[in-house]
Amino acid sequence: MRSRSARFLLTALAGAGLLLATPAAVPAMAAPAPVAKPSSDVKPANACYTWSGTLNEGSSGEAVRQLQIRVAGYPGHGGDIAIDGQYGPATKAAVQRFQSAYGLGADGVAGPQTFNKIYELQKADCSPANFNFSELNNCNSDWSGGKVGAATAKANALVTMWKLQAMRHAMGDKPITVNGGFRSVTCNSNVGGAPNSRHLYGHAADLGAGSQGFCALALAARDHGFTEILGPGYPGHDDHTHLAGGSGRFWSAPSCGM
Repeated sequence: MRSRSARFLLTALAGAGLLLATPAAVPAMAAPAPVAKPSSDVKPANACYTWSGTLNEGSSGEAVRQLQIRVAGYPGHGGDIAIDGQYGPATKAAVQRFQSAYGLGADGVAGPQTFNKIYELQKADCSPANFNFSELNNCNSDWSGGKVGAATAKANALVTMWKLQAMRHAMGDKPITVNGGFRSVTCNSNVGGAPNSRHLYGHAADLGAGSQGFCALALAARDHGFTEILGPGYPGHDDHTHLAGGSGRFWSAPSCGM
């Protein structure tokens, strides 16, 4: 009896449109796509050092020393800037030349415009845009075995690169070919280098002719802080131009009139 009553009730409800339909299965929502995260290896160009405020004659400290590295290629003809953290007349003059080279107001005061230009020119490892540490060391991977500690040799090579960057810009931003730089004592001996070679200190770079030619490179280097310049006509240097800093001045490239 109950079964007949239940069937009768269901029939009545269905006829009245009051019986609810079984809901259709709802498809599962797709998992949201993972959000790409920026690589931790991607760093801003000024990741190696950031200046704040302004620097001018009389300033001192690490901020000045870092600036001196970047303007080392602007000492004027035959000059060489001391990387000593003291903002003296020579550093002011170098900053002015740097500013003039890039169309900035040449007041010798290093402020936001000057620093922003440096940020544009440098990579996250502090090397300049157009040169790499690997170019300045085809001897070994850790800068060891020279006449100075590895950190000093690498730091000296950094200064050399910034001098080359200045020289490159002055020569129309044409690529400069670097064939060698730092050498350990063993590497230096293997290539027959002089026992007191500036390569052993990380100060030197040997350049290929490139589009400029050996003589043009040798002559231009006189304006960019290289105290040692050896080129065509000097024994053993007809096939490259040798540039170095960190020593007393000696220039010789007889075939270039120097």
